[in-house]
Amino acid sequence: MKKESLLNYLYRFFDIIILLFIVFDFGYDFEENYNSPHVIGLISLSVGLLAFNAFKYFTYTFKSNKRVVLINIIILTILLVISGIISIVDSDFSADYILQRIKPVLEGGLIFYFLLRLMVFVRHIYDIYFNPAIVFVGSFMILVLIGGFLLMLPSATTNGITFTNALFTATSAVCVTGLTVVDTAADFTIIGQTIIIVLIQLGGIGILTFTSFFAFFFRGSTSFKEGLNTKDFIAHEGLKDVFKAALHVVIFTLSVELVGAAFIYTSVMDNPVIDNNFYFSIFHSISAFCNAGFSIIPGGMMNETVQFNYYLQWILMFMIILGGLGHNIVFNFFHYLKTYVLELFNQKIIHKKIRIITLNTKIVIYTTLILLIGGTLFLYVSEYNYTLLQYDSVFGKITSASFNAVSPRTAGFNAVDYADMNVPSLLFIIFLMWIGGSPASTAGGIKTSTFALATLNIVAVARGKSRIQIFGRRISADSTSRAFAILSISLITIGISIMALLIFEPKGTSLITVAFECFSAYSTVGSSINYTPLLSEPSKYVIIMTMFIGRIGMLNLMVGLLRRLNHQFYEYPRENILIN
Repeated sequence: MKKESLLNYLYRFFDIIILLFIVFDFGYDFEENYNSPHVIGLISLSVGLLAFNAFKYFTYTFKSNKRVVLINIIILTILLVISGIISIVDSDFSADYILQRIKPVLEGGLIFYFLLRLMVFVRHIYDIYFNPAIVFVGSFMILVLIGGFLLMLPSATTNGITFTNALFTATSAVCVTGLTVVDTAADFTIIGQTIIIVLIQLGGIGILTFTSFFAFFFRGSTSFKEGLNTKDFIAHEGLKDVFKAALHVVIFTLSVELVGAAFIYTSVMDNPVIDNNFYFSIFHSISAFCNAGFSIIPGGMMNETVQFNYYLQWILMFMIILGGLGHNIVFNFFHYLKTYVLELFNQKIIHKKIRIITLNTKIVIYTTLILLIGGTLFLYVSEYNYTLLQYDSVFGKITSASFNAVSPRTAGFNAVDYADMNVPSLLFIIFLMWIGGSPASTAGGIKTSTFALATLNIVAVARGKSRIQIFGRRISADSTSRAFAILSISLITIGISIMALLIFEPKGTSLITVAFECFSAYSTVGSSINYTPLLSEPSKYVIIMTMFIGRIGMLNLMVGLLRRLNHQFYEYPRENILIN
């Protein structure tokens, strides 16, 4: 047992060495000097790790530990074999050329190896600390700090970046907001943009979900605590098959993003402004599905080469809606379709009387459709003589109105300049941003179900009913009270943010501009009236806090900190108070 403990300490030491080496390798430019000592060190490190893991495999006694080590050995062996094949195939070329071919293979492999080790470390934290809310918030906070540090590396930017701007960008990426104080396309290199998209992916579906995915994939030992953490994050009911559910979430996300990237690629194949169509497609597919709104094309979707690319805009809209619905809704529909198909081919199977589509799915779908259709119609009429004048065809106007109705649902892409919109349109977009997407999705906001419950409760109270009834079901009082708590917290937080910005910003700053910025930050939308880059230093930190609170959910944090499991077997006398 003491030998295994010593090996674990050595394991962590190697992890630190790998991290430092990766940061050094990617963080600093070495131009074309592939013969430098750090490249030789890259090869030596890979060989050393392989030897160390092989020694561990024969030393460990627990099967779960052996399984993880075996995966490490396989990864490192594949890397070295590929490098050897490249060296043999390119033996006629110079050593510089061979090292140039080998270097990216080993770099990518070591990064993947380190991510696996990071997942193991996160799982270790699960066993130490129990509170799911604190673990959830802590993982986001650590990810933001690491992201901010990585974005400050010399090779990540073209002209350097301050700590505040790096932290702002990292927070915006992890919280899938999309607000930027610097130009993502011009101020960040390919390395910096890759760091941003990795942060978006981890923040979109959660590092906890990824950790559970690897736990299931490797069939390692899992704890009850870990199950509770994952269950709360992916909104899975019960602990049964919670890791399998996390596996499905990751596979679903990556599959949709891959298909979306393929469609985006077909829409920008002939675009002269885009240098790397493949990278552009991957980046925007992840950004759209995670409702982040980051873009690596100058001017974003307002760039004249894509502003009138309706095919691209409809693809992005579909990705945004799919990411904003959440995996629970999509999986529920998939189950319904699977059952329907089975009934067609096997008449003996009768499921039609069984309720497959849940009440949550119905509420989310109906609310989403009303907001999307209503938003499109409103913006079409409101902006017909303003921003829509630049579109010649009716289809172009409808596409633009639809895109501007979908994007505020926490995506943040904009094909028109919000500064050119009239005030009613801006107020309506603020309303859409505030609502946001659906629960257990990549979107932010108060969520569609919260808005629907609040609206239904108003109707029920107006009719003199003591409960909410819809679709043959009664909404629990806990859900209603939670909805109004979320509404109150959101308005209080946004209100404080608006007041803080009005204090820190120069006198005469437009109230609607500040309000638009704060609503966008809290709902993790990323839309702006071109004001974010002009924010003062204190205002940037206000927006950082607003984005973070909006992403993690203040109510979730408060519940995690204040909730106590105590059973009350008594009840105080009831008394009414005056409301109006």
